[in-house]
Amino acid sequence: MGNKEFEKSMTYRLVDTVDYVPGSVVIKSILKKQTGTVTVSSFDAGETMLTKTSPFDNLIQIIDGVAEIIIEDTSSMVEAGQSIIIPAHARNRIKANSKFKMLSTIIKSGYEDISL
Repeated sequence: MGNKEFEKSMTYRLVDTVDYVPGSVVIKSILKKQTGTVTVSSFDAGETMLTKTSPFDNLIQIIDGVAEIIIEDTSSMVEAGQSIIIPAHARNRIKANSKFKMLSTIIKSGYEDISL
């Protein structure tokens, strides 16, 4: 599948579309448009995404395992079947204390860069 979007008009079991890779974070684009992105990711145990901010809200849905999502300085354990919204402009970090998979949805419309 590479970096291409998923084929349209097909059914998918999201949890099966990305594999766990030892010592890695794997990210696959489902949809990538100018107005937003949808990605599915797998995190091996012990992996962490660097602290970052985004000018857009990010809906995180855990589809396998348990993730630690840190927004500003508040940590939340989010389990399979649960979701959390990372607010626009909030410092955040995603940690894998154990392996997990997630769906990330970012919709870009409606936000302008307020930091200028």
